[in-house]
Amino acid sequence: MNKLQNEYELAIARNLEDVQDKIFRSARKTGRSPEDIKLVVVTKTHPLDIVRCVIAAGARYLGENYVDEAEEKIHALRSEVQCSWHMIGHVQSRKARLICEHYQWTHSLDSLKLAIRLDRFAGEIGRKLPVLLEWNVSGEESKQGWSAWDEQRWGDLLAEVSLIVDLPNLLVRGLMTMPPFFTDAEQSRPYFQRLRRLQEFFAQHLPQASWQELSMGMSADFEIAVQEGATLVRVGTAIMGTRPNP
Repeated sequence: MNKLQNEYELAIARNLEDVQDKIFRSARKTGRSPEDIKLVVVTKTHPLDIVRCVIAAGARYLGENYVDEAEEKIHALRSEVQCSWHMIGHVQSRKARLICEHYQWTHSLDSLKLAIRLDRFAGEIGRKLPVLLEWNVSGEESKQGWSAWDEQRWGDLLAEVSLIVDLPNLLVRGLMTMPPFFTDAEQSRPYFQRLRRLQEFFAQHLPQASWQELSMGMSADFEIAVQEGATLVRVGTAIMGTRPNP
C-alpha cells in the first residue's frame, strides 16, 4: 500500500468512527438504543481499493446506486469478506434480476411494476428479498418514490401497497425517503417526521407486513434522522470523502 492510500485508509477509519459516535449520541439523546440503527456506508462511484479501505475500518453494510457499477465490487469482495449490499438508488425494471442475485436489501422499491419483477426473479432463484418502499414526502419533482406529501390522500395508497405486501417473494420491511437538501439539517426534520407517520399509518392498516425499518438520513442530516426514528442511515461523503482523483 502506498503512502497516499495508507493516509486515505486512516482518514476513512477516523470518519467512520466519528459518524458512529454521532449516531450513538443522537440515539441516546432521544432514548433509543444505538444498536437499533444500521449505518449503510455509501460506496457508489468509489473504486474497489477504496471500498476495501472502509471494509478494513469495520463497515459491513454497503450502499450502491448503480447496478452495473457495483457488480464488479460485489463479485471481487464476495470471497474476501461477508458484507450486506444495499441497493439505494433508482432501479430500472430490466435490472431486477441482478438486484435479486446480488443484493441483500433494496431500499428503493418505487413502483408496483418493479415489485412484480423483483418478486418473479426472487422466486426463480428461490429467495425472499427484503425491500423498503420509497416515498416522496416533499413534493419535489426530482425525487423518486410514490407521492406521499399530502397526508389527506394516504388512504388512496393502500390498494397498491397491499398488492406489494401480498407478493410471496418480497419481504416488505419498511419505508425509505430522501428529503430536500438543506444547509441547515434541522429543516429536514418535518420530512423525517412525515415518513414516520406514514410508517405508523401502514402498520395500522396493513399489519400483515413488517414496517419496522425507516431508511432516512444522509451525510448532511443523519443525526436528525436518528432522532426521528431512522433505523438505517445512508452515509457516503461524511465517511468516504469525495471520489479521489485518478
